Amino acid sequence: MGDRIRMFAMFGLLGFIAGIVANFTAIYVIPVLSTLVFPAIGLDWILSGFAGAFLTVLLVTVWAYVTSPSEP
Repeated sequence: MGDRIRMFAMFGLLGFIAGIVANFTAIYVIPVLSTLVFPAIGLDWILSGFAGAFLTVLLVTVWAYVTSPSEP
């Protein structure tokens, strides 16, 4: 039971960190990139998609390295 609670806590912590990164990205990074990269088009949703994909890959990678494989 302790391992399950620890895993839920780890996912909660990673989700909290992902939320902080997503908020920072939405407030500061996307507007700057929108004015530099897509000034005429204004495709903020593309940058949001890339940020979401990056965060997902990062979180799954961290989770894979943090959890150890269970031995039979």
